[in-house]
Amino acid sequence: MHVFGNRRDIDGLRALAVIPVVLFHFGFGAFSGGFVGVDVFFVISGFLITGILFREISSQRFSFVDFWARRARRILPALSVVMLVTLVLGWLLLAAKDFSQLGRAVRYQAMFMSNILFMREDGYFEPASDLKPLLHTWSLAVEEQYYIFFPLLMVLLMRHVRHWRWVLFAVLLGSFALNIGYVERKPDLAFFSLPTRAWELLCGAMLAVWPAPRHAVRPWVYQLVGLAGLIAVLAAIFTFDKTTVFPGWAALLPVLGATALIWSGAQGPSWTARLLSARVLVWVGLLSYSFYLWHWPVYVYANAISVDGIQSWEALGWILLALGLAWLSWRFVELAFREKRWLAGRKSVLIGAGVAMAVLAVTGVVVRSADGFPQRITGKALEYAQARDWRAGQMECMLGFSDTQPDKACLLGANKDLPATQLFWGDSHAAALLPAVQACGTRDGRPVWLYAMGGCPPVQSADVSPRCRDFNERTMEQVRRLHIRDVVLAANWSLYVYGREDGDKKHMLNRLDDRATAEARMAAAIKARVATIRATGAQVWLFKEVPLQRLGTISRLTSLARTGRSAEGLGRPLQEHLARQQALSALFASMSAADAGVHVIDPAPMMCPGEVCRIEVNGHTQYKDEDHLSDIGSTRLSPLFAPLLLGTTDY
Repeated sequence: MHVFGNRRDIDGLRALAVIPVVLFHFGFGAFSGGFVGVDVFFVISGFLITGILFREISSQRFSFVDFWARRARRILPALSVVMLVTLVLGWLLLAAKDFSQLGRAVRYQAMFMSNILFMREDGYFEPASDLKPLLHTWSLAVEEQYYIFFPLLMVLLMRHVRHWRWVLFAVLLGSFALNIGYVERKPDLAFFSLPTRAWELLCGAMLAVWPAPRHAVRPWVYQLVGLAGLIAVLAAIFTFDKTTVFPGWAALLPVLGATALIWSGAQGPSWTARLLSARVLVWVGLLSYSFYLWHWPVYVYANAISVDGIQSWEALGWILLALGLAWLSWRFVELAFREKRWLAGRKSVLIGAGVAMAVLAVTGVVVRSADGFPQRITGKALEYAQARDWRAGQMECMLGFSDTQPDKACLLGANKDLPATQLFWGDSHAAALLPAVQACGTRDGRPVWLYAMGGCPPVQSADVSPRCRDFNERTMEQVRRLHIRDVVLAANWSLYVYGREDGDKKHMLNRLDDRATAEARMAAAIKARVATIRATGAQVWLFKEVPLQRLGTISRLTSLARTGRSAEGLGRPLQEHLARQQALSALFASMSAADAGVHVIDPAPMMCPGEVCRIEVNGHTQYKDEDHLSDIGSTRLSPLFAPLLLGTTDY
């Protein structure tokens, strides 16, 4: 296309990208697809950066050192300030575990690799996203990696390949194919990695290098293309949500929409270009980089000190604070370096950037090595932080067992010489019951088996992972071999039916199922497992799910305590818990009614007095996180297991 230079409509498009991202993160439901603003940024960056590379390589003026120095001058100063401030606030507010994780994120981002970190650590026991102040830097890492590798590819292609544009287009298609191939099988990889996101940047790149048409494009054509592009971007912003399989095919809508807007604005004074050139949008667009940098740490720390999460009216104030910080960053950091008031020479820029990143990386290593400096945390904040830790025995039980014999660490009880006839089986929710079992004790000190694997429901289904399926079959063999009399099945049941409340579906038995199909799959899987156990003659005890707290509630307790507040009185309404459990409760009730050898244990009556499922009882938290029992919370439930473990009732 070869139309470069300052374009106000692209500044406005930056505003169209950053505003929905910010509003989405602050919880404005109308902008449920605001996350696609990142994809719009990718297209813009691909277009602008490739345009620079194309001009300089074509005119034999390209220098890798110059290019990377300009990128460092543009990106790193503001980023370094945000990372430094984030560390200081983390020291003041975050629990040791979360501050340690922040240190690791700082180190990875200083090496332009935070996307790889977040892709790998998004596991079952990782901190909630709301406690990761640098989570948003994954997109910066993707762009930084692009800036490192793409110039090498462009120089190689333009100097040595005749039809290099078609090769570039083939790379685009390959990246898109990877995105489609992984979005279902490995969604974290598809979301965070450069190979699966490069096609978005390359859409902008192809726009920058494709030859301009020989004849002027008719106004009605570029007007229509621009309007279609705007509609596509807005449709993604307002119709996508956290349940959208993304990026995948869905990402075509915002990516092609942004591409169409950039192309249309280059052809003539289109209506959409004039709209995007509005003064307020251009102003926000100029601040967009700093606005994006600041908004997420502001959100994370505001949320950390909010008693019950950020309310809508509070969100507006925090957004204005982020915008104010963005203006200060743009005015006194971005412009100062861009106008070469600091580190004017290219060598000094690269050396300065290297030193800054090295200092930040070392700081991150120190924070991580010191386990987040737990000595900072005292009093109530320390109690909240300690409640989040798992006992060594619980973690050992969640390691499963070897090929030949079970892990002896999972045999609980005072008298291990007696035969164990009772077995607890499930995911990490089963492991969380260890303190309850120990507090209750057993008849004659008889031992109890505890087998658990995080993220592995104790069901009989081909839809679970191979490792989970193997674990379950080995455990079932133990039930048969040891002549187990009672089996307790415990899990975060609804997680495997509906996914997480934030839209994360990775633990669902099948992410493509609709609600009714997902419920039917889980019902069949549970019934099959119970039938297999009952065929051995063992009784089955179905432990209903611990009432879930709202996402982020438990993780910010330490931060609340560090500002002089507690979780006293906080909790989730019982009716919300019952609504999520409705299908599972009906299933358990019907199974118990149909078979006298199937029993149901419900923790909700003990955990939800007065129609509220409280976080704290008698000044102590019942939770490790939003769904796992703390040691104290688990111990409180020990009376529920007395009929089973102490034989206080006949069945």
